[in-house]
Amino acid sequence: MHPLPGYWSCCCLLLLFSLGVQGSLGAPSAAPEQVHLSYPGEPGSMTVTWTTWVPTRSEVQFGLQPSGPLPLRAQGTFVLFVDGGILRRKLYIHRVTLRKLLPGVQYVYRCGSAQGWSRRFRFRALKNGAHWSPRLAVFGDLGADNPKALPRLRRDTQQGMYDAVLHVGDFAYNMDQDNARVGDRFMRLIEPVAASLPYMTCPGNHEERYNFSNYKARFSMPGDNEGLWYSWDLGPAHIISFSTEVYFFLHYGRHLVQRQFRWLESDLQKANKNRAARPWIITMGHRPMYCSNADLDDCTRHESKVRKGLQGKLYGLEDLFYKYGVDLQLWAHEHSYERLWPIYNYQVFNGSREMPYTNPRGPVHIITGSADGKIVDDVWVVRPLFGRRTYL
Repeated sequence: MHPLPGYWSCCCLLLLFSLGVQGSLGAPSAAPEQVHLSYPGEPGSMTVTWTTWVPTRSEVQFGLQPSGPLPLRAQGTFVLFVDGGILRRKLYIHRVTLRKLLPGVQYVYRCGSAQGWSRRFRFRALKNGAHWSPRLAVFGDLGADNPKALPRLRRDTQQGMYDAVLHVGDFAYNMDQDNARVGDRFMRLIEPVAASLPYMTCPGNHEERYNFSNYKARFSMPGDNEGLWYSWDLGPAHIISFSTEVYFFLHYGRHLVQRQFRWLESDLQKANKNRAARPWIITMGHRPMYCSNADLDDCTRHESKVRKGLQGKLYGLEDLFYKYGVDLQLWAHEHSYERLWPIYNYQVFNGSREMPYTNPRGPVHIITGSADGKIVDDVWVVRPLFGRRTYL
């Protein structure tokens, strides 16, 4: 790792777990539902995604005033998603990207068409540049049956605590179940949060059914890899989302392992050259390299697939991430919270005995996954201290 200048004065990783979902099916409708935001990677932009049950136009009306007319308009498109279940249910997924947004300004919007509009939502456009301190809600492994964490997450969102959400895989257990109705319930559940914040994702093992089709269809991530791997810049950080699942579901194609690895190396090369502007490199993937749980998961193996690659030597990620100085690696899958000392190849690389997380010489791993309704209330803060990188 390299000593890096710090601009991230307070990045809060609030770890929230196991949201549930309730909802009714209703008749086929043109009214938008399951509204959520994502950041498409272009400064001054935001993508709005929603679902209808009949084909309609895709339009967002937005403005700065909380009441009265919404003077701005943006149009987009929809795609027909046919679930792979026995009923072959049809969903119409709409996407509209808003552009030329003023950085840090709050907007009011609604989405839909003349056939039906959503209620009004609010969001704050992301700030531009690197000299500000993003606040992130980071979690994985939510599920669709236990809403204990939802009031906390909703309240914090309403109070403006976060700039974005990072959901590190495993969404509804499983979105494809009950002919994708579980996915519908889950997307309705997260709407109070996801319609107000960019909700950035990566795939987990519970998204696998029908070649990750529900995940690919429902979320709108940057890039052209169907949300399986992509990267984006947020403040002083370059954030890379990738799929650990390509190492485990090889029947969808071993070529995906190679494609992702080559993309990762190219992206990391560019990010490493841009350290002066964005000193942090953060990754998020579902299955961790290391863990302390006593189960049979990949992370309990000395040479895990994610860490060492296929057959222990092909396209392993630990050497790649270490080579390019990745600072922080976010994981889920294990239903626990763990934070490791800076580590590489099972060797601790602390900054010093007294301050292990200050200028560490290896990446810090955090596991933030739970499916049992527990909430970790403590906030983990990243803060530069006298020009050094410090984890508190």
